[in-house]
Amino acid sequence: MAIEISSIIPHIEVLVFASDKPLTAYEILELINNAFGFMEERVSIEQIEAALEGIKEKYNSEFYPFEVKESGGGFQFLTKHTYHKTVIQLNGDKFLKKLSTAAMETLAIIAYKQPITKGEIELIRGVNSDYSIQKLLEKELILISGRNEALPGHPLIYNTTKNFMDYFGINTPDDLPKIREVLAEQDVKPSLISEMDFKSFTGDAENEEEIKDELPDTEPHSNLTINENGEITDIEEEGDRSQETE
Repeated sequence: MAIEISSIIPHIEVLVFASDKPLTAYEILELINNAFGFMEERVSIEQIEAALEGIKEKYNSEFYPFEVKESGGGFQFLTKHTYHKTVIQLNGDKFLKKLSTAAMETLAIIAYKQPITKGEIELIRGVNSDYSIQKLLEKELILISGRNEALPGHPLIYNTTKNFMDYFGINTPDDLPKIREVLAEQDVKPSLISEMDFKSFTGDAENEEEIKDELPDTEPHSNLTINENGEITDIEEEGDRSQETE
């Protein structure tokens, strides 16, 4: 006897609701088949996917303040955007509150340029990034994914984690907005931060002395720019390429 999708849906809902991590469709499939182990007919991945679509459509209704979304590598219940200000009273923004502006800047570079080494991060930022990288590792927003064997010294390579994707509500790094889309929404101008301004620059950083290590000792890399495709490039290299095409 075939299992009806309508009978699968409540089991999927309780699994997603009770799980402390996002569940993939294949993880749900295994759990459902284990639960229905006494039945000869086994649930298929197609049935699970169809059930998930039905569940997502159900909770998209205005009657529910939460929804089921694929985020952080799997499916989970998430509060709808309209109710974020209400829910934030319980948890606040403490997860990211202790990140300084420098750490947030470093995290953005890693997210968009991963896999990336510390040297490449510092080339873009123009300052030492040891402290920021350490804080991001402690909060499990980034991880060390290996070494770049092609570079001298085989420097460590950094990538974002599932925790990063989960917190920002994306399923893969490809879901991040394109840099050119972000720049199109605001007038972005470069700024030079002096040591006198480091307190406002670091916000709620825990240790001012450690943060000073991230302040620029020299002029920033003024030859770095963002082209029309939202890519970080070298002005001189761009000029050489344009001369070659003339």
